[in-house]
Amino acid sequence: MRFCNAPRKRPWRRIVPLLLWLPLPLLAANSDTDYRIDPGASQAAFHLRVFWVDSVNGHFTHVDGDMLPGPHPASWVVNATIPVDSVAMSSTHLRQWVLDRSFFDAKDHPTIHFVSDPIAQSALDDGGTLTGYLTLRGITAPIRFAVEPMHCEQSVSAPCTIVLHGDLHRSTFGMTSDRVALSDSVQLNLSITLQRETR
Repeated sequence: MRFCNAPRKRPWRRIVPLLLWLPLPLLAANSDTDYRIDPGASQAAFHLRVFWVDSVNGHFTHVDGDMLPGPHPASWVVNATIPVDSVAMSSTHLRQWVLDRSFFDAKDHPTIHFVSDPIAQSALDDGGTLTGYLTLRGITAPIRFAVEPMHCEQSVSAPCTIVLHGDLHRSTFGMTSDRVALSDSVQLNLSITLQRETR
C-alpha cells in the first residue's frame, strides 16, 4: 500500500484573510492607539429657525481634541474643543451678531467644549448614540448625539471620520434674547476627522 504525504495544514493562511476583513476601528481598539482630531479637516455646523420661515446657518472651521480609550474594554471617550472665533457665517453682520454677548459671547467664553461619556466600539462601527456634556457660555449641560457609522480608509495611516447629529436649547446655555424671532432649538452637527497616533 502506498501512502501519499498529505499537504501540511497552514492555519495562518486562513487567519490572515479573516484579519484583513475585520473593521479597522476594531483592530485599532485592541492596540495602543489614540485618535487625534484633525483641526483643519473637522468642523461643527449649527442651524436655527428665524420667524419660523427663515433660518440662520453657520459653522466652525476648527475643532481640536482627541478620542482616547475609555474605562471599559473596546470603548472610547471623545474630548473636543471649538474656538468660537473660528465661526464662519454668510455675512460679516451675522458673524458679529453670533459672536456678541447675546449669543455665543466669544469675548468672555472663547471656547465650546464637549466631553463624551464612554462609547462602545460597536456603536462607532455600526452607528448609535453618543451622550456627554457640552460647555457653552460657561454653562455645562448634558447633550445627546446620533452617531453615523464611523468611516475609516483601508490604511492604518489614513484618517477616520465620525459624523454626529444633535440638538440643544439656547435657553439652557443662557441665550434668552430674541425669543420671539429665534427658535430656542439649535441643530448641531459635527464632522470629526481622526488621525491615528500610536502611544
